[in-house]
Amino acid sequence: MIVFRDPSEVPADFGRTVVAIGKFDGVHVGHRAVIERMREAAAAAGARTVAVTFDRNPLEILRPELCPENVVATERKLDLLGELDIDATLLLTFDRTLASLEAEDFVRRILVDALKVTTVLVGRDFRFGRGGAGTPESLRELGSQHDFTVEVVDDVHPEGADRRVSSTWIRELLAHGDVTAAAGALGRPVTVSGEVVHGLKRGRELGFPTANLSESVDALIPADGVYAGWLDDHDTGIRHPAAISVGTNPTFDDVERRQVEAHVLDAGDLDLYGHRVTVEFTDHLRGMVAFDGMGTLIAQIAADVAEARARLGLTA
Repeated sequence: MIVFRDPSEVPADFGRTVVAIGKFDGVHVGHRAVIERMREAAAAAGARTVAVTFDRNPLEILRPELCPENVVATERKLDLLGELDIDATLLLTFDRTLASLEAEDFVRRILVDALKVTTVLVGRDFRFGRGGAGTPESLRELGSQHDFTVEVVDDVHPEGADRRVSSTWIRELLAHGDVTAAAGALGRPVTVSGEVVHGLKRGRELGFPTANLSESVDALIPADGVYAGWLDDHDTGIRHPAAISVGTNPTFDDVERRQVEAHVLDAGDLDLYGHRVTVEFTDHLRGMVAFDGMGTLIAQIAADVAEARARLGLTA
C-alpha cells in the first residue's frame, strides 16, 4: 500500500479512484465493511482504491477538551489499512487550515483534482468541511457537479448487540476490560505493541518475572486488571502464552504510571529486554486490587497463572 501524506504527492497519472473517507480509528469491522465495499466498487469500475483519513482525531484541533484517546496510534492505523489489500491511503494533516476548508473546496482539491474520484464511500455519520457543514447528502450534490457517485455504507451491528460498532463503543468495552467483546467489534484480537524495558524487577523477586512494556505503545490499553493472553516477540518470531497485568501495582503503591506487564508461562529465564513485542489480550481474569501481604499476593499470582493456562487451553 502506498501512503500519501499530502494530496500533492498523488501522481498525475495515478488514475481514477474509488475512495473511502473516515477517521478509521481502530480499523474496526464497520470500517472494514466500508473498505470491502470500496474494493468491490473499484473492481467493477477498473479503478484504484484509496482510503482518505487523518493524522489525528479532528477533535484534537476543534474541541480538544472533548477529544478521546485513539483506539490505535496513527502508524498502527496505517499498518491495519495496509492489511486490507487497498492501493493507497491519503493521510491528511488535520490542522486549522484543513479545518477551515469549505466543503466544496475539500471535494474539489482532494477528491476531484488529486484523486480523480469516481465513487466515494462514507458512513452515515460522515461530516466534512468547515464547521462539519458537509454531509452525505451534500456530498451527493457535489458529486453530481463533479461526475462522481456517493455510497453510504450501513452501520454494522454484531449479532446480539443492541448498538452499532463504533470507536466510541470499543473505547467503552476496553475501559471495562471486556477484551472479548472488543475483539469482536474490532474484527481482530485486542493488542498493544511496544519495547520491553527494565522495571522494578518485583515480579522476578516474587517468582513471576515479567516483561514490562515501555510507556509508548501503539494502541489503547484495556482497563486495569489481570488477563490471559499471548506475547509475540518480533525479534525472534516466537509466540509465548502469558498472564498479563495492567495497572499501577496498588499493593506496593510506588508505580507512577499504568504498566503492561506480561509473565511468559514456563519461561522464567527468558531475556526480552530491548525486544519489540506485541501483547495480545484474550480473556479478562480479574480486576486490580491491593493485597494485605506478600503471601496473599504470591498466592493470587499463582492462581492467576493457573487460570491463564486454563483459559489458553494449556495442559497443567
